[in-house]
Amino acid sequence: MLRPRITPCLLIQENGLVKTVQFRDPKYVGDPINAVRIFNEKEADELIVLDIGASAAGVAPNVKRIEALAAECRMPLCYGGGVKTVEEALEIFRVGVEKVALSTQALVEPMFVRKLADRVGTQSVVIVLDVKKNRAGAYEVFSRNGKIATGIGPTDFAKKFQQLGAGEIVVNSIDNDGVMKGFDMALIAQVRSAVDIPITVIGGCANLSDVGKVIETFGILGVAAGSMFLFKGIYRAVLINYPNPIEKDLLIQQALKKYATRAEGLI
Repeated sequence: MLRPRITPCLLIQENGLVKTVQFRDPKYVGDPINAVRIFNEKEADELIVLDIGASAAGVAPNVKRIEALAAECRMPLCYGGGVKTVEEALEIFRVGVEKVALSTQALVEPMFVRKLADRVGTQSVVIVLDVKKNRAGAYEVFSRNGKIATGIGPTDFAKKFQQLGAGEIVVNSIDNDGVMKGFDMALIAQVRSAVDIPITVIGGCANLSDVGKVIETFGILGVAAGSMFLFKGIYRAVLINYPNPIEKDLLIQQALKKYATRAEGLI
C-alpha cells in the first residue's frame, strides 16, 4: 500500500556532504558515508543523493563513490548527478542503487527518459525539476543546478516526462532551498494536479509541522528535506537527525486523517 515517504536529501560535492541556500554557497557539513550510516540507524524511509558537482561540471558519475554509498545504505537509494547515457545509468543500478534521478540531461534530451524507462522500468526513473519564479512571477524550470533558464514551466515538463515513462517527479524549489521557511504549497499544487505518477517535494522544510502540512493538504506523496535533517538550532549546528518510527507514523496518520476529512468536505 502506498504511503507518504519522509526522505533525507543529501548533496555531494568533491566527495563531501554539502548544503546550499537557494542553490548557492555550498557549505561542507561532513562525510556522506557517515550520514548514510546514521540514517540507517534511524530507519529513514529512503535516501536521495544528488551529486551537484557532477551536475554543474557535466562530468560522468563517480561510480566508485556511488558503490560505496550503496554498500552502506540499508534503505532504497535514489542517485542523481551527471548521468547522460543509458550505460552510465545501468552501471549505477549494477552497484546497488534502486532509482536514478535525471535533470539536465532529461531537459536537453527528453527521449533519454523513454530509452532508460524501456530498459529498467518506469519505477526506477526519477525526474528532478529545479523550479523558481522568474521575473514575471511565473514558475520556470532551470537546468545546470539552477543556472540556465528553460523558459518552460514545471507542469508542462511534468506532463511530458510522465508520458515518456518517468515513474516519479521530484519538485525542487530553488527559491526555498535551505531557507527553512516552509514548502511552496502553490508550486506543489500545480505539479500535483498535472500528473498521476508519484511526486516528491523538497525545498524549505524547517520542521515536522511543515511535513505534516504538506501531507494533510496533498495526501500521499513524498516529502524530502536537507537542512531539517542536517542542522539543529538557530546557529545551524550540524546534527544529523530523523524522526523515530513511532513519531513518524503518528505524524503521517494524523496528517492523512486531516487530508481525508478535508477531501470529504469537498465532495
